[in-house]
Amino acid sequence: MKLKQLESLLGGLQQFSNPKCRWSWNSTLLDLTSPLACSTLYRSFDASFFLTFFHFPCAAAALLGAEQVIGIDIDSQSLEIASMNAEDLELEIDFIQCDISNLGWRGQIVDTVVMNPPFGTRKKGADMDFLFVALKVASQAVYSLHKTSTRDHVKRAALRDLNASSAEVLCELRFDVPQLYKFHKKKEVDIAVDLWRFVPKRSRGKDI
Repeated sequence: MKLKQLESLLGGLQQFSNPKCRWSWNSTLLDLTSPLACSTLYRSFDASFFLTFFHFPCAAAALLGAEQVIGIDIDSQSLEIASMNAEDLELEIDFIQCDISNLGWRGQIVDTVVMNPPFGTRKKGADMDFLFVALKVASQAVYSLHKTSTRDHVKRAALRDLNASSAEVLCELRFDVPQLYKFHKKKEVDIAVDLWRFVPKRSRGKDI
């Protein structure tokens, strides 16, 4: 599949219009369907067994040829829309409704994880909670979005505390985030976001 075709298909996905600030306020807006993010993943893709947290990367993984794709989200409405998008694109994707803290998987059971976690603005450390789980279950790589302002912290924590052997910023993205909730003081905020690639220290066989 050519990159332009991938971007076009992802750009036509049905949007999730009611994000919950507890967990997924940025899961629709700060996604991996921007042209720069798409092109970066397009060049870096290296998985046959794929796991994603939040639903937009599911379609990208399947369209790029992953043999098996699992999408995890805590929100039932988000998963319903993801399922409809997969059906419209005739993609085979397995969806699981689950809080990542209760995932219950042990060992590296997937090749690659792609995610756009909460940034920890409302709940401090939420993005690191996601990264901790992702690095536990991925054997090859984790692709993840984090605020550029936290770059030093993310790299230090990943290498020192979260079992990553390497942490690389692939590109910097910019998103205009509109006012969604009462605690948002401005009508729109421009946010710089890094697309990271993390590699776990250990690569073992698939197990649970």
